[in-house]
Amino acid sequence: MASYPVIHKESGEKKTVVMSVHDITDWYEDNPEWHRDWSEGCCGQANEGEWKSRLVNKHPGWKSVLDSVKSHPRSNARDLY
Repeated sequence: MASYPVIHKESGEKKTVVMSVHDITDWYEDNPEWHRDWSEGCCGQANEGEWKSRLVNKHPGWKSVLDSVKSHPRSNARDLY
């Protein structure tokens, strides 16, 4: 199940809808006065694990990609090293 932050177009009320990816499209069609609240972000945090060293060693261009992500406002991205 996924969490979707939504906001009411007229009142500005915010809430989180929890449902499957397949059901959210139907929910938006049934509730046209609500839309996705992108100010809350689009994804959660993930654990770094072993991917970090493999990614940097095999694909060094990713460092520049992640550096550009860090430059965006409200970004929680950190250095890989």
